[in-house]
Amino acid sequence: QVQLVQSGGGLVQTGGSLRLSCATSINTFSRHAVGWFRQAPGKEREFVAAIAWSGGLTDYADSVKGRFTISGDSPNNSVHLQMHNLQPEDTALYYCAAAKTGSRLVRPISAYQYWGQGTQVTVSS
Repeated sequence: QVQLVQSGGGLVQTGGSLRLSCATSINTFSRHAVGWFRQAPGKEREFVAAIAWSGGLTDYADSVKGRFTISGDSPNNSVHLQMHNLQPEDTALYYCAAAKTGSRLVRPISAYQYWGQGTQVTVSS
């Protein structure tokens, strides 16, 4: 069973930055794509970004492209989501997830087997 532990998040003003981290205790990311998703109140969970651990390919939702960066941290078996120029519409509960897809990037929520506990990001206007 893969366990994902999230950290980071919090409250920030419009235009500010935050970093989210997702860690696992074993070197399991090597066979997975790791994604970030978010869910705002009253809305469906949506794809934010993903990274294929093997090869380092990345994918971003249009709404965050150019502002968010997903990266892998091999020594610490972690994936980070660096978020810049945050806007009120970025306010949501953010989740990391892992999909056993090898080097393929995937967006559908159904493709991800393992999920972190969620962390709140709130952007004040």
